[in-house]
Amino acid sequence: MQLYLPIAEVSVDILLILGLGGLVGVLSGMFGVGGGFLITPLLFLAGIPPAVAVATSTNQIVASSFSALLGHLRRRTVDIAMGSVLLAGGLIGSGLGIMVFNWLKARGQVDLLVELSYVLFLGTVGAMMFIESVNALLRARRPGARPKRRKHYWAHALPLKMKFRVSGLYISAIPPLMVGLSVGVLAAIMGVGGGFVMVPAMIYLLGMPTKVVIGTSLFQIIFVTAFTTMLHAVTNQTVDIALALLLIAGGVIGAQLGTRIGARMKAEQLRILLALLVLAVCGQLALGLVLRPSELYVVETVRPA
Repeated sequence: MQLYLPIAEVSVDILLILGLGGLVGVLSGMFGVGGGFLITPLLFLAGIPPAVAVATSTNQIVASSFSALLGHLRRRTVDIAMGSVLLAGGLIGSGLGIMVFNWLKARGQVDLLVELSYVLFLGTVGAMMFIESVNALLRARRPGARPKRRKHYWAHALPLKMKFRVSGLYISAIPPLMVGLSVGVLAAIMGVGGGFVMVPAMIYLLGMPTKVVIGTSLFQIIFVTAFTTMLHAVTNQTVDIALALLLIAGGVIGAQLGTRIGARMKAEQLRILLALLVLAVCGQLALGLVLRPSELYVVETVRPA
């Protein structure tokens, strides 16, 4: 059954879009990722214009992240102080990212930038995740001395220190501010929540305990992606509500299924499967950039300013 998307100006199969939302929902339930770094390139492959895919996918991230955050708040594993510093940086980064997005869009280069960014990020993240997961499996087969965790990080030496009680940290506010800013730029340009960048940074750069990282990351992602969605809607008019509702509906159902599947698999196996999927999507996008397109020219209606 076809549905015409007025903002994207294309007709799509309703079951296909529900399926994509469901697939990312399953992945979210299995791997604990928001799924923005997969849903956006999958929308590219489904024929959605990149500008619309970037702006619309953040809606699903907001919905899924809010649902997950409620559980973390009940368990008191959210550092509001740290999340607020990350959020301040994220809002600034979102504004900067939207400016870059609009500048490139006016020059007709935004589609190329978004696709190149995804090939670069998915290739890097997928390769690192695959290598780390294989090494974890090898370590599990030959148990020995556990690696020591560093007690002090470079963030301890910077000025403007703040006390983050839930995380048990007394560090400078500059590193979390910069992490948040970077994630904000990614959210605006690539349509992702940035969790796949922020979570490792919070653990390895800031030294936050893992149990607090996920909830605090979700706290920041909700506000930054909601702010990004609003900016895209106001400045670009590229948020397609019909598409967003289909993705959210599929994602809610898929997340429940993914949670049940993930409970039956080992963590290392899950990460390897996710890494392979990320690399597969990256490869498909890379091929689309280098292969000769079926239609060399596209006629597009320019909307009056």
